[in-house]
Amino acid sequence: FFFLLPRNTTKRRPPVSRLNALLFTWGAMRLTADLIMMVPQFTNTLKEREIDLRGHKIPLIENLGATLDQFDTIDLSDNDLRKVDGFPLLKRLKTLFLHNNRILRVSEGLEQYIPNLEELMLTRNQIAELGDLDGLATLPKLRRLSVLQNPVMARQHYRLYLIHAIPQLTVLDFQKIKDKEREEARKLFAGDAGAELKADIVKKSKIVSTTEEDGADSAAASAPVPAASAAETEAIKAAIEAATSLEEIKALEAKLKAGTMPAPLKTGEEMEE
Repeated sequence: FFFLLPRNTTKRRPPVSRLNALLFTWGAMRLTADLIMMVPQFTNTLKEREIDLRGHKIPLIENLGATLDQFDTIDLSDNDLRKVDGFPLLKRLKTLFLHNNRILRVSEGLEQYIPNLEELMLTRNQIAELGDLDGLATLPKLRRLSVLQNPVMARQHYRLYLIHAIPQLTVLDFQKIKDKEREEARKLFAGDAGAELKADIVKKSKIVSTTEEDGADSAAASAPVPAASAAETEAIKAAIEAATSLEEIKALEAKLKAGTMPAPLKTGEEMEE
């Protein structure tokens, strides 16, 4: 969140957007149209339009139609995503950052919704099986992929399998794919023995992922979305109005993100207790 300091030192009521941003930080975790309107949107160093949705504890990808397909890059790092899916048709999207989530697998059919994706960053997630990445094979323009610091990296034939399964890749885990590696992958998965090896990898993936994914989706679906109570809302309003500097606002935001109400924000009910 970005907040602007007043032009003068005269105390005045904070803008509604500041209040809404802090109330969101305290109460909600859904990827809503309101959140999309509040987060930073800018032109990055590559002169591409980017939207920053990092660090909001978002459990599901949803409502991205509210972006009106105006972004080349979407950053959803540092959230609680479990699966790569839920996209509307986003023809402009070229780069997707999903670092530091809890992603278990990539859904199939993504080419119908993000057909021009060129770069996907999945560093530091929970992908455990090679077949969990097969959904990327149908993305025709995907060239750069990172799966660093995922359990799947420990699987036998990890790099060669991905080179074989997603042949359009040119860079994997920030290392350019060499012609020698492509040839080695072709030989490994050639013939009946290669087909059997590939089938075994995908089969294990489906057995593992079905149980884990069902549990994750069920938990995400049943988890209540918290909302600020009337007393908490009034307390947050009072704290914002009492703030006299950007540093105080940032401190308040940090405490709300941590899920705690700082001492000055204790509600009347809590003080009576």
